[in-house]
Amino acid sequence: MPVDESAAPSSAPAPPRPSLGIQGPVVAFQDPWAGAASDEIMRTGTGIPIPSQDPPPTPREFVGVLRDLGADFYVHHVVPTHADHSALLGDLADAGIDLVLGNEYGNINGPFADGTNRYDLPADLIRDAATAGVLAGVLYDEPEHLQIHADQYRHDAHLPHFGQTEGLGADEAVAVIDDAARGIVRDVDAATSAAGSASVPVLAEQVFPVMFHTLARAGMTPAPKVMKESFQPLQLGTALGAAVQYGRELWICADLWGPDIGPWLTRAPGFPGHSPAEFASALRLAYLFAPTRLFVENIDVLVRHRGSGAFERTAHGEVWREFVRDFVPRHPLRWSHRDARADIALVHADDSDFGRGARPFGNRATTAPATSRSVFEAWHALSHGQLPDHGSCLHIPGYDFPRHELNGIPRPRFPLDAGAAEPTRMHGLFQPTRSTLVFDEHVRADQLADAGLVVVAGSRLPRTTLEALRAHARAGATVLIAAWLCDPERSRSARVGRGSWVVYETLDDDAAQDAIAAHAGEPDVWTQRFGDVELRISATSPGGETLEFEIADAATRRVA
Repeated sequence: MPVDESAAPSSAPAPPRPSLGIQGPVVAFQDPWAGAASDEIMRTGTGIPIPSQDPPPTPREFVGVLRDLGADFYVHHVVPTHADHSALLGDLADAGIDLVLGNEYGNINGPFADGTNRYDLPADLIRDAATAGVLAGVLYDEPEHLQIHADQYRHDAHLPHFGQTEGLGADEAVAVIDDAARGIVRDVDAATSAAGSASVPVLAEQVFPVMFHTLARAGMTPAPKVMKESFQPLQLGTALGAAVQYGRELWICADLWGPDIGPWLTRAPGFPGHSPAEFASALRLAYLFAPTRLFVENIDVLVRHRGSGAFERTAHGEVWREFVRDFVPRHPLRWSHRDARADIALVHADDSDFGRGARPFGNRATTAPATSRSVFEAWHALSHGQLPDHGSCLHIPGYDFPRHELNGIPRPRFPLDAGAAEPTRMHGLFQPTRSTLVFDEHVRADQLADAGLVVVAGSRLPRTTLEALRAHARAGATVLIAAWLCDPERSRSARVGRGSWVVYETLDDDAAQDAIAAHAGEPDVWTQRFGDVELRISATSPGGETLEFEIADAATRRVA
């Protein structure tokens, strides 16, 4: 990895490095503090019970392996039937390891908040963790997924995660979600305040690149998954834009569940669904985006427990340990995600559509507007045609997951020493985009100040934002805007002030193509700018499974 660290700014003190964490076991072995109770519930979203595969470690042994793997914090999914958490809190406090409390098991098994498919962590547990001095955050697992796909786990009724949106338009549905999310954040704040502690982030850990802005606006912290089934520039550009626009922390989850199979220890179909080499590049990518915290899902893939506290690192575990012990110390960061700047801004309202068009915001009575597809077409154009024009993740037509080949193997036969003799390569990490951040329809003109090109797509746009975009064009930018988002007085392409107002019916229009070509950058490099630093990313394998990184000077390109 060629890195020119002299190019990084040196006048300001270095931000603290991202805190590194590990999520707890879901199939490898029992939860060390809940014991057999963790085998009595479903611990994965696969819909298939998977018994623990390794002998159970004691809490002391488990904390020891967390420390050996260099974990600063532990992501613990609370077993809802297990009430006494004093040992968990005490053991982590003694070890100096922070705690993030997660709600995934309750989402899968219940108990549910009234009228939803959502498990809210008990206030007394949040208070006790804060009192113990270990609480670093509260994690809501895939809330956008469970709002759109309300029947994923709960089958007795259609009860979306944040609230019922049947028959509502987009703005009304967003208001329902906003109100519920603000209530969740208030409740967590009240619990930490009762402990005399500062507030902690309430994370929206997301698999789909939708609703980041909706939830960030309501007070939740974007926590995108990388790897998984995501297109990395799109996923990170969307989450990073939400964090910057709404002044939130950014957490990143390196999620090893995925589509591929190969000659590595396999706990379940698609777990892990990414090769050790891809994992190594994904960790470096996530780290260089300078999040507040970065964690891996899950410890199951990093180690095998052979009994009596004897843990054996897997190939993925060796990658993680090298990252923590070698890569991170050798590459101190002098920037933060808060320093992110957009050379290109993509502005669009959220319709919660990732390419299927169904159940917008959980509403079964309608489909997403046809105009929302322009968002996918914009990413396609901005990535030199390498991102699909019909969706924003791999859960769209055109992608078949190799992991399905393992579905017929009885679960008691897992773990497999190898999921396949040869690796498949459905998922890669690379598409070329030029420092592209996503902002929603409430973006202010000052938040676009660095963007030389603003692409405006999607289904709706407030008049105040339209006026802000016009002002940004007058200041010298090129604003490329969909015709259906313009009012009559701004419905024609024109030179305005020092910039350009380019109206398109389709992004295949010649004028739209010319505007994008002038700003889209190199067709084989993905860049992201952080202040005066430009992170340059290139693929070192044909499918983009592995990456190379360069840190370079970035000329200041402020439009206004």
